[in-house]
Order: sequence, then structure tokens, then C-alpha cells
Amino acid sequence: MQGFQLFEHAATVPTKAYNTKEWQRGYRSLTQEYDYWIDEIEGELPAELNGTLFRNGPGLFEVNGERFQHPFDGDGMISAIAFHDGRAHFRNRFVRTKGYLAEQKAGKILYRGVFGTQKSGGWLANAFDVRIKNIANTQVIYWGGKLLALWEAAEPHRLDPKTLETLGLEYFDGKLGKGAPFAAHPWIDPSSKFDGGKPCLVNFSIKAGLSFTIAIYELDVDGNIVRQHDYPVPGFAFIHDFAITPNYCIFFQNPVKFNPLPFLAGTRSAGECIQFQPDQPTKVLIIPRDPAIKAKPQTLETPSGFVFHHANAFEQEGEIVIDSVCYTSLPAVEPGADYRETEFDALSPGQLWRFRMNLETGQVDRTLLEPRCCEFPFIHPAKAGRPHRYIYMAAAHAETGNAPHQAIVKVDVETGARQLCSFAPTGYVSEPVFVPRGNASEDGLYTELQGEEDDGWLIATVFNTERDRSDVVIVDAKDLSIVTTLHLKHHIPYGLHGTFTPHYFES
Repeated sequence: MQGFQLFEHAATVPTKAYNTKEWQRGYRSLTQEYDYWIDEIEGELPAELNGTLFRNGPGLFEVNGERFQHPFDGDGMISAIAFHDGRAHFRNRFVRTKGYLAEQKAGKILYRGVFGTQKSGGWLANAFDVRIKNIANTQVIYWGGKLLALWEAAEPHRLDPKTLETLGLEYFDGKLGKGAPFAAHPWIDPSSKFDGGKPCLVNFSIKAGLSFTIAIYELDVDGNIVRQHDYPVPGFAFIHDFAITPNYCIFFQNPVKFNPLPFLAGTRSAGECIQFQPDQPTKVLIIPRDPAIKAKPQTLETPSGFVFHHANAFEQEGEIVIDSVCYTSLPAVEPGADYRETEFDALSPGQLWRFRMNLETGQVDRTLLEPRCCEFPFIHPAKAGRPHRYIYMAAAHAETGNAPHQAIVKVDVETGARQLCSFAPTGYVSEPVFVPRGNASEDGLYTELQGEEDDGWLIATVFNTERDRSDVVIVDAKDLSIVTTLHLKHHIPYGLHGTFTPHYFES
């Protein structure tokens, strides 16, 4: 492992830093649920690092030998790494969703998956069965005293933050209807103008029907939904993430179309019925957060592209600036394809772009900020919706081309400087979660800067193919040097998202 400035050559790493066969081993189920103190440690744990890192992602890729067609169809598994007094504790547990329990009892796949998984029995067994299993596998967040596992197409699952036991579905005292989705990418506004400067959580959902509706939810620090408003959206809405500013919610409506007939006929999954339209522009929907403003969303257009994740957005002199990871297209989910046989060289990489949108003229300008293959952007939480300087991402080791994520990259959007911490050739990196150095607020949130914007740590899990286990790495966010490496007793399958709370949970 080595940390180095971008463009500095690492002589010990081959030009092609990854091995596809070794990378594939990260897509194995972790069937055992662990509970132990981590005792294999390189370096020292920072004394000031206290709290719990929660991570979510698919942990199960088959049921009794029947494989899920795509990793995004895998059952959600929460990992918790709790830091306290220079020690670290690990725990993982599957979210006991209704579908997970039913399939484990039956010993076979009972539900169709969004991204390709079908029940055995061919199209006759799948025709007109539109039930989708709530897999709770995308994000996990501690808010208002509740730990919530999120998946964008259904309700959240509430968990015990100490044991990770599944407590049931969360409806926020009836404000969220049964079966109503609650997206997996909430933002925390560190100082909401609608709440007297207190923090609030902002999230959304896509409600499908004869047309699509974006529902926006805002929750106070006690976890209550205090504002909710719906906006109709023309066309098909495939939106995974969004961004906020003090006054707006911003959505990129990707240029895709959906043909439901093969899905209803049982021959294809929903994800296999989505087709990218490169000749159509990407639409940007700008929705006022103030529920008193009844105007329709402002719709702008930018050249065709596909966005999964946004780093941040902010308002500046009549414009909205948003930094996002953008792809030239969305690869089609092919029926029968094996996701483990990904041909990285055949796919275009995700890259970090800045979009500058003039609210008066409707003009959208875009600039490439980071050409390296990258994903999972993260910023200092106090900068959410405000101008930021640093963005941290999982990235490829090589400067060009598409490849698995084997590094963490830091981009200074003010100076253009970049730093890289690479774990190639044997390490494969998850989303780096930024944890500020210093004390949190009384609400357990990092809503103000204490020192420099990059004063803190990045925590990520790294699948080490040489050890065939995963490590939890703590990286200094200033210079991307590795501070601590915690060796786990097992691997963690490649996950999706995570959050850190200064609350310490270890039962």
C-alpha cells in the first residue's frame, strides 16, 4: 500500500493494476454474522476518533445455490465499526426484511429483482408478478435517535444501533404511507433556514403511476417529518441521488426510456427494460424547498449523460453549481449476463464534472474536474449545500481508462490539485467516508467547521486479495497518508454507502 501525489509513478504497481479474477472474489456472500473486538491493527487508532461507522451493501448473492442475477439485487447487510478509547469493535448483521426471511425459510428465490433476478420456472413463473423484495441494501443513517437501513424503492427498516437487530419498517408516525418509497441518498442541511438554523434531513422518493411524482421530505432533528411536498415529473424518472442548497433540491433526470411489456410478460426484469437514449439531453429539475412556493420545477437541459451520485451543490450569484460523477452512457443490463465478468476496458468511466446553471437564462455550462475513473463522492458534512473546496472519492489507480476502484482521490476544486492514496494491486476500495476532527454538536452532527475543511479522516473498507480479507483503513484527509489499518477476520462484500455518527454503539 502507498499514498502518493497524483501523477507520481508507483514503480511497484503494474500498468494494469487490477486482476479481474482476484477482483471477483469480493462478490462472495458473507453468511456469518460476527461480533468481535478488532485486535490485528497496524498503526495506532487516533485517540480523538470516537463513534460508529455504519455501512450498508449487498451481503448475500444467492439463496441455497440460486444466484441473484445482479449484485444490486442482493440482501442488505449492515456493518458497524465502533471506535472508543483507542479500540475498535466490528459487528455485521443482515437486515431481516420480509423477503429475506421468506427466502431463507423456503431455501429458494421467491421474488424478482430489479436488476435481473428472476424466479425459477421461466417466464410463466414470473409473468405479471410485479412484487419486488425490499432489500434494504443501499444506505444506513442514524437520525433522530433511529438507525435506518434505506433502499430507494420502499420504506426504511429501523434497526437497533447497538445490536443491528431489525425492529421493523419505519413510517415516521404515519407520515410515510405503507409501501411508499424513501430514497437512499438523504442529505443533512447543517443550518436549515426553515428550522431557525437548526439541522434538518432532506430526502425524496419517486412515486410511479400513470405519471411520475417526486416527493420531498424534510425531517427535524427529532426524526419527525415536518415538511412534505409533491411535484409531478413528465416522462420516465430514473433518479438515484439528488443534491440540496439552502433554497433548492436539484435532480438530474437521466435520458432513459422504459418499456414495461417484457417485465409484465415475465421475460425481463425491470432494470433490463431500461434503455439509455444518447440522442436526448439530460434534464435538470430545480425544485424550491420552501413549500409555500407553488411554482412548477424549473427544468434545464445539459448534453446527454448519466449521473448516479452528486458530490454537492451550492448557490452562487444567481447560479447553482453542482459537482457530480457523470458517465457518457448507462450500460444496459443484459439478460443472462454475469456481472462478475465485467469488461472494464469496454465501458466508459465515471468522471467528476462541475455543472453551472444560470437560473435566469437557463444556460448550463459544464467543466471536467477529474478525468480519472471515480465514484462515491464525499465532502465535509458542514459543507452540504454550501461552497466546498475538497471532494474525496473512490477511484481507479490508473490516470486513464475504466477500472475497479483501488484508490482514494482527493480533489481540490479551488486549485485543481489532486492527491491519491492507492491500494493497488491487491486492494479494492469502498466509498471513503469523511469524519471531521473535533467535537460534534449536541445533536451528534458535524454542522460547523472546526479548523480547516480537510481536518479529519477518511474511513474506508478495502478488500485485500492477498489476505483474502477486508481491512478498515483510516486515512489522514490532509495528505492522504494511511494512519491505521485494521485487519478484519473475514471479507466484506463490495458495499454501497455508509455514514459516521459520533455516537458510540457497542453492546
